[in-house]
Amino acid sequence: MKKTVFMALALLGVLACSPKKEEVKVMARAVPERADDFVFENDLIAGRFYGEALEGNPTSPGIDIWVKLPGKLVADEWYSHAVNEDPDYYHHNHGGKDCYKVAVSLGGGASTPFVDGELRYPATNYRSSEILDVTPSRVRFALEYPAWEVAEGVPVSLRKEVTLEAGSYFVDVADYYTFPESLGELPVAAGIKLHSAQGTVESTHEGKGSIAIWEHASDQSIEPEDGMIGVAVVALQDNCEVCCNWDLDHALVTGTVRPGEPFRYRFGSCWSKGDIKTADAWFAKVDEQN
Repeated sequence: MKKTVFMALALLGVLACSPKKEEVKVMARAVPERADDFVFENDLIAGRFYGEALEGNPTSPGIDIWVKLPGKLVADEWYSHAVNEDPDYYHHNHGGKDCYKVAVSLGGGASTPFVDGELRYPATNYRSSEILDVTPSRVRFALEYPAWEVAEGVPVSLRKEVTLEAGSYFVDVADYYTFPESLGELPVAAGIKLHSAQGTVESTHEGKGSIAIWEHASDQSIEPEDGMIGVAVVALQDNCEVCCNWDLDHALVTGTVRPGEPFRYRFGSCWSKGDIKTADAWFAKVDEQN
């Protein structure tokens, strides 16, 4: 009897000393079951890139922002319900939702070549993806966009490397553009759709190498939304300029890259139903990034 009690106590001691399994607070994956989306999420933010199956509806590099309450990961749950029950499941509020309109734009923080004052979007959505590194609190992935012409005889391809960490409203991006070395430099822009047609933008903010907006939901096709959305882009390299270009309906961070050099920047978002409830609080958070 004493031996049994001793063994039980010893086992309890081993269990008490065993390290606890770290809670998973990030995820990123391709979603072939839903139009080849590529979804990313941490405990604060979520979003997706459009894949091949969605080309034409739309063909766009834009990042689709999903608002959510801080805490648990929700994207897999939303996709499961959307695939198996209601295709519009994630357009309804289940502690967050998709109420951001991308269409053919940079959405909530993509980049593209910016040639002769025009945004020259890829001819396809992303065509391949790769998880480069993943831990419970950090994930890094890459998306590939095949070559397209940004000007006559000037093909450009894009490898987008994205890093997402737990506890952050911001995502780091390194965009590698491949183009003829004879071009020298390629002008590029990372930006945010301004949604002037929907009249959603309440205020904008320009900082040092950053630009941010505070707006109402831009997609209310399923149900109205009374929360506010903050979106921002922050340059992570020198010699970038920022502007609100209402002719292009985008807030932009512009710069140049050489072949083999990345265009580095950060995009981020928040929802007023979470911890950041005002435009001033969001703009202050953006200013902390550089």
